[in-house]
Amino acid sequence: MYEEQQLYNDVIYVMFYGGVTLLSFCACVYLLFRRGNAFVPEITPPLCLRRWVAAFFALMALGHIWWTLLACYHLVSDPWIALVVGAGLDCLTLVPVMMSMLFVMLQDRRRPLWPIVAAMVPVVVILVVCIVFHSNTYVPLLRVYLVLCGIVFMIFMTRAIRQYGRWLRDNYADLEYKEVWQSCVAIFVCLLILCFYISIGIDIFFAYVVQANDLVLIGLLLWRVETLQTLDDAASQKGLIEAETPIPSVTLPIATTSNIGQLLEQHCETPQLYLRHDIRADDLCRAIGTNHSYLSQYFTQQNTTYNAYINNLRISHFIRLYREAVATGRSFTALQLALESGFKSYSTFGAAFKQRMGQTVTAWMRNNTE
Repeated sequence: MYEEQQLYNDVIYVMFYGGVTLLSFCACVYLLFRRGNAFVPEITPPLCLRRWVAAFFALMALGHIWWTLLACYHLVSDPWIALVVGAGLDCLTLVPVMMSMLFVMLQDRRRPLWPIVAAMVPVVVILVVCIVFHSNTYVPLLRVYLVLCGIVFMIFMTRAIRQYGRWLRDNYADLEYKEVWQSCVAIFVCLLILCFYISIGIDIFFAYVVQANDLVLIGLLLWRVETLQTLDDAASQKGLIEAETPIPSVTLPIATTSNIGQLLEQHCETPQLYLRHDIRADDLCRAIGTNHSYLSQYFTQQNTTYNAYINNLRISHFIRLYREAVATGRSFTALQLALESGFKSYSTFGAAFKQRMGQTVTAWMRNNTE
């Protein structure tokens, strides 16, 4: 605790520390009380995620406050116990909320939070034993346990993110503002920096690094919570092709995998249903008169996904439009043709095009100018 007190003698560090504390608090208030988004106004983020991230920011600010009180105002007379109390509060508040926050980002299904609470019980027991017996004998055990919990959690999250990615591709044609793996990787890196700091103890250089890391984490989480589209049915339906006519439902016996290909050609490809923005697998099921299970089985048999099927149709449509425009001498841009082909953004179109054609849009157009 003496080393912690020394940090507060550095005026620049204190100002930096106080600024991060204030920013955390402001970010919490912003998420709780602001209606609408500052980053992407047309996106409707999950309300549950917004609240969990706000709670994380609140605890981050409180953590800065209670470490200051413990280090500078000696709320606990024994420095060693004060250190254990401070570290324990961090473990029992920030860690569970962080885990819950990452769970909520995955919208394919609700995941129970009780295992996170159960995992914190041994932490409480070890901390109480350390305080009661005033001994650091069990501190190495606590560190090993927390590391094991972190490893198990990262393995679980890696599998869950992969499953979530497959679920997205089986249900949504447009993945923009829906994927989470990039932000989860960045959050993991920030958390690893924090864990490294905790493991090496107090050091002025790494103390600055951690505060800078907190700034990055605040910005990253604000961006993530405001650019992640909620996938609730009501919100998805609300955002499904504004001002377009509803997708017609086909009243037929449940189609099976044996005739789904024919129905897709008749009710999706011929009427160009794929040109609708954000069309979901459920919408396509209604259009051809089947259920999601049969449609998924069909795409699995074809060694593809719903997302790849729709985007391949859109890319074929783009190629037709491009060749027609070149043949007639009509002026155009790749973005204009991509939007006319059903894509919502050029970035999504460019990634899908390169995946299918093996080259960028610019390179392909340069090789197909005649």
